[in-house]
Amino acid sequence: MAWWCWARAAGPRAHRLTVLLEPRRGFRRARPRPEEPPPAAAAEPPAAEARPAPPRRSLCPPPPARAGRPPARRLVRPLLFAVGFTGTAFGAAAIWQYEALKARVQTYFEGARADWLDRIRPQKRGDFRKQVNSWWNNLTEGQRTVTGIIAANVFVFCLWRLPGMRRIMFTYFTSDPSSRALCSPMLLSTFSHFSLFHMAANMYVLWSFSSSIVSLLGCEQFIAVYLSAGVVSTFVSYVAKMATGKFEPSLGASGAIMTVLAAVCTKMPEAKLAIIFLPMFTFTAGSALKAIIAFDTAGLALGWRFFDHAAHLGGALFGITLKRITGLSRFSQNMAWTN
Repeated sequence: MAWWCWARAAGPRAHRLTVLLEPRRGFRRARPRPEEPPPAAAAEPPAAEARPAPPRRSLCPPPPARAGRPPARRLVRPLLFAVGFTGTAFGAAAIWQYEALKARVQTYFEGARADWLDRIRPQKRGDFRKQVNSWWNNLTEGQRTVTGIIAANVFVFCLWRLPGMRRIMFTYFTSDPSSRALCSPMLLSTFSHFSLFHMAANMYVLWSFSSSIVSLLGCEQFIAVYLSAGVVSTFVSYVAKMATGKFEPSLGASGAIMTVLAAVCTKMPEAKLAIIFLPMFTFTAGSALKAIIAFDTAGLALGWRFFDHAAHLGGALFGITLKRITGLSRFSQNMAWTN
């Protein structure tokens, strides 16, 4: 009791000693802590949920997830579509060529009359329409023909930039044998590019060879060959994907352009070509075609996936076969090579 009274009289500082000196209180027992459960093992992800593969560099956007491997009978409809479309395209081109010849004879006399009227009519200065007509008339027949194809490719490229159009673009403007649509993408994917560099490279090659191929085939037959080549090369890509089991969407005009390149290089194997960035190095067209075919064959055999090598090979073989069968009768040995 004396310790307790002294602590009260000593004030707050002595009160601190009460906890240590008072025999009645002593030390408090520590409260028993609840037993913690043993640390659970890190939950392993289920085997069915595989981690998505990291995105790879490609000329095509990442494809939507598709389950299952399609059966081989899905190639029947694309085969029938390729055969039917090719026959229809060449038949329509023959009719178009006949009608164009008739119209050309009729417009010859109308053109002579228009030239006479232009001479006696006062000329307007600064007429924008006249300047556009002058530029258009200075183009070759082949360049005027591929201008519409290039415009269609640019238009489809702009559609890829619209987020609301992505589902439609994947369905109808990319070719894949596991997709819901099979036949229409065989043609529409020929005008589809997701990468600006991919489109620019393809359109530059098409513009460079346009004068030569249209001189060989004519405008009407060239359109038929170009569209048919896109369909045939896509079908070859379908067959390769079904055989290898690698189902990825493809797009681009490379297959159709390979047909154009193969037809010209087979007809004029000694023509001199050059690369746009290395104009000092020249090579023959025949050597270029052999190198491209060897590269695509190696890419298909080794499973390279940056390009659709099967479509390239299909387009090249279609162009070579076209030259062997038809001979490209409109070709003139005196035609000047222009690049």
